[in-house]
Amino acid sequence: MDLTPLTHAPLPMRVHAFAALGTFVLGAVQLARVKGTTQHRALGYTWAVLMLVVAVSSFWVHEIRSWGPWSPIHLLSIFTLVMLPLGIWQAHRHSVQRHRQAMIGLFCGALLVAGLFTLAPGRIMHKVLFGG
Repeated sequence: MDLTPLTHAPLPMRVHAFAALGTFVLGAVQLARVKGTTQHRALGYTWAVLMLVVAVSSFWVHEIRSWGPWSPIHLLSIFTLVMLPLGIWQAHRHSVQRHRQAMIGLFCGALLVAGLFTLAPGRIMHKVLFGG
């Protein structure tokens, strides 16, 4: 593992990557812990802010270009910007099932699936984890 490719990447890419790593770790903790507690709520807001940073910062990451500077992965960012406030709103409404679905959907879709794309050969995270 070599962080050099990431530490030498442009600032928006570093912000995006480190926020994504933080949301992944914090999200895994949230999924494993007891729900409905004050700690769950506090960690949830922290996760939501980091997730917002990941989604917004992605619009300055243009390694893959399908439509001008954009790629299909950017659709996940738009999905996140829509679903994140909806998921929080569901929690405020005490609609636990819908809140759970929204947040697990964001964790799996916007973090895990998008994260797998970062491991493609030639991408920075591939170089970080596998050299290159």
